[in-house]
Amino acid sequence: MSDVPPAETSVAMLVQVSGADRPGITTALMTLLDEYDLHVQDVEQVLVRNILTLAVAIDDPAGSTQRLAADLDAFAVEKGLSVSFEPVAAQPGLRPATEAVIVLGHETGAGLAAGELAAVTSGIAGAGGNIVRIIRLARYPVHAYEFLVRGTAQGRLATAMARVSSEHGLDLAIQPGGLERKAKRLVVLDVDSTLIQDEVIDLLAAEAGCEEQVREVTERAMAGELDFEHALRERVRLLEGVTVAQMENARSRVRLTPGARTFIRTLKRLGYTVGVVSGGFTFFTDHLKRDLGLDHAFANELEIIDGMLTGEVKGTVVDRHQKARLLQETAATEGIPLSQSVAVGDGANDLDMLSVAGLGVAFNAKPVVQEAADTTVNVPYLDAILFLLGVTRDEVLADQADLDY
Repeated sequence: MSDVPPAETSVAMLVQVSGADRPGITTALMTLLDEYDLHVQDVEQVLVRNILTLAVAIDDPAGSTQRLAADLDAFAVEKGLSVSFEPVAAQPGLRPATEAVIVLGHETGAGLAAGELAAVTSGIAGAGGNIVRIIRLARYPVHAYEFLVRGTAQGRLATAMARVSSEHGLDLAIQPGGLERKAKRLVVLDVDSTLIQDEVIDLLAAEAGCEEQVREVTERAMAGELDFEHALRERVRLLEGVTVAQMENARSRVRLTPGARTFIRTLKRLGYTVGVVSGGFTFFTDHLKRDLGLDHAFANELEIIDGMLTGEVKGTVVDRHQKARLLQETAATEGIPLSQSVAVGDGANDLDMLSVAGLGVAFNAKPVVQEAADTTVNVPYLDAILFLLGVTRDEVLADQADLDY
């Protein structure tokens, strides 16, 4: 048996119904069509602000077209709807959409400007694509839409969407359509400035009274004068003598990124494995693992003797290469192919992890990371990443307990 559906052999008639929605309209229409012993070849129904649009492709009612048209007119009057009835060409078996373009709008109460959406659709058309369907994913905390696209030339769509993103300040993600997109099963996040709003070493430095010295080392590392491990060890030495009580005080000041709980709870409901891989410290990530119900948490371990930091890091330092290795090991442990993994991060030490994942997301990231990642999210809500995975806001709202802002 062929996997491709056979082409329609008969001439089809298209019934289009629109108007204020209420229960029973679709049933009444199908009951009417059944009186003519007609078969439904295709049907689509959507609601936009409680306005129904229903389209039904049916067999040509041989010899009964005029009578059916009259009955449909009567149906329209009775239901207070607009109804059209016209022939359409037979449709061959078509391949599904090959790509999904996800548009994340602005962090405002207003929707996307019509000109912004026009730029997206023009870019798709310019790349040779045809939009199969447009789906609203969210109106809050950002406006998000999904365009299912077929027929684009390889590489041209990405180029076109990059131009639209740059010109209009929109986050635009392109993902393969079909089963590959729906198969993601593992999400691994960076912690500092990703899962949380803070940098934990800065919180510890505030307790130790060495914020300025730590900042100087950080700036030298960002300028390329120090590698990550050297910079980390130098900063940790400045923390010598910090007590566990001071560490607990620093931990109490950690602020989750808005939407973090919503994001993780929704992923867990969907059956994802969720973990964090951090260049920070286990004292913080172990707490986050317990608090958020994470499956895995990896970070650097600070040496503590007699209730105080010694200024040393125990074991292998979690740098950019180690982050990628830990993602790969986690995927292997869970029996999940890397192609079904998602990595989220903001800094240069996340680059290797983002590159080996099936989908790498730069979250409010440094420019070098945004340029290298598969896609970017530049709104301050972590759960906006759900929209990249095809999850709608309405599906999240099905469980009110998942809202955290």
